[in-house]
Amino acid sequence: MRRAGGRPPRPEPPPADAERLGRAVQRQHPELSFTRAKRAIESGQVTVDGQVEQDPGAYVAPGARIVFDAARPVVDRPAPRTVEILHADADVVVAVKPAGLLTQPTPEREVDTLLSRVGSALARTAGRRPYLAVVHRLDKETSGLVVFAASRRGLAALQAQLEDHSLGRIYAAVVEGDLPGDAGTFDRALVGDGTHRRRWVAAPDEAGKPAVTHWQLERRLGSATLVRVWLETGRTHQIRIHFAAAGYPVVGDRVYRRPGERRENPVDFARQALHAGELRFLHPADGRPMRFTVAPPPDFAGLVARLAERDRRRGRPRGR
Repeated sequence: MRRAGGRPPRPEPPPADAERLGRAVQRQHPELSFTRAKRAIESGQVTVDGQVEQDPGAYVAPGARIVFDAARPVVDRPAPRTVEILHADADVVVAVKPAGLLTQPTPEREVDTLLSRVGSALARTAGRRPYLAVVHRLDKETSGLVVFAASRRGLAALQAQLEDHSLGRIYAAVVEGDLPGDAGTFDRALVGDGTHRRRWVAAPDEAGKPAVTHWQLERRLGSATLVRVWLETGRTHQIRIHFAAAGYPVVGDRVYRRPGERRENPVDFARQALHAGELRFLHPADGRPMRFTVAPPPDFAGLVARLAERDRRRGRPRGR
């Protein structure tokens, strides 16, 4: 796998028996979802040994005094509002979404999203707020390429390609376990859980929405597998659900793994290891093929490097 800027520096090993702060807060407060616990930390409502800690992925040593105070005033965590735009014309805009950023606002009306960043960047160059419409979304913790429509013609054309599955999206994913085979297809319908807004694969006698996911082996990493994934259908959370249902959840996915599922060599990662690295579509104006690629971000590349090194040290060289 190519990595921009070369191999990232090897992180210092965490203290023995250390725990991620996000998990520690959720363990102490089981009434909180992981998302709520993460948001509380980022908002400055959690202290570790009397000091505010705003990084949910930070390690905390055993015995650390962790306090969550919902009444503590929310502290805005400074975040860069920059955006990487790979292409922009009268009909389409292609941008890179970093992990941790929403594609568009939820009903909670978040201000900082990829949509708002792209709109602001285009407004600075055009001198006015441009037309910008969401065609598809990536999960908040997934990084990679997103295409927006910059005109009504662009929106209609891109939505049509999304519906007939000709808008191609290819992902890199790291899944837990040694996935057997060199390639495969998951063809299992999905059903919704109206209570928790989750989805899962349909039972043999249960009607669901068709969902087809194709994958190809990229590299074996011992306790995990790097795969290339592309969709024949585009259901919400489809990749995460299909791999989890097969017993190989995406590394870092805390929603769709089976209850109580444990691995011999667990992989710790602050987000789901999923990156939308390639995007293909036909231009709405003249039908010419458009193709864009972006390398995985440093955290994803670093994960692959750490896993490969761990596997090498165990004396089992792997992969292609």
